Amino acid sequence: MVLNERDFADEAVKICAFLMAESARTAPKSKGIDDLEIIYIPKERIEEIARKMEEFASEDKDFIRDANSLRKAKGILVLGIKGRKPIGVNCGACGFSSCADFEKAERKEKKFMGPNCVFKLIDLGIALGSAVKMSAILGVDTRIMYRVAIAVKALGIMKSDVMFAIPVASEGKNPFFDRLTQR
Repeated sequence: MVLNERDFADEAVKICAFLMAESARTAPKSKGIDDLEIIYIPKERIEEIARKMEEFASEDKDFIRDANSLRKAKGILVLGIKGRKPIGVNCGACGFSSCADFEKAERKEKKFMGPNCVFKLIDLGIALGSAVKMSAILGVDTRIMYRVAIAVKALGIMKSDVMFAIPVASEGKNPFFDRLTQR
């Protein structure tokens, strides 16, 4: 049997997303403490997430643009962090004078929960970079997208304090760039 590349593209993208997840998991973490959450959302759930994104368009029209972009994905990798637990260096970057004061702070949620230990947020950024580095090595199309993560959180799919989504595709041209802003 002969297969056309398009016949196995969805499966290939899924395998790439899994390898991206492992690259993120093994990325360096502050003090070696791993509070990273990683999930893969299959193609079948993309429309649900895109519709949820459109519900936020009254506050930011770019949710529509990004929802339309997301619809071209074959899957979504989502990385999140629980940022409540400080690493104990009393650096003050969170805005508090000590980790003990940070831990006593009232937590509030807007789109994400905060405040967060800055080192946990840096860990998330390094993990995101490791994941998209892997996507570049493997030649799959990706983009780190904040608005997709907002919808994932609103749907209760993932519970992390802060998260970002990485839609994944394999097309002749990356479908997540050259996006038109909605008016």
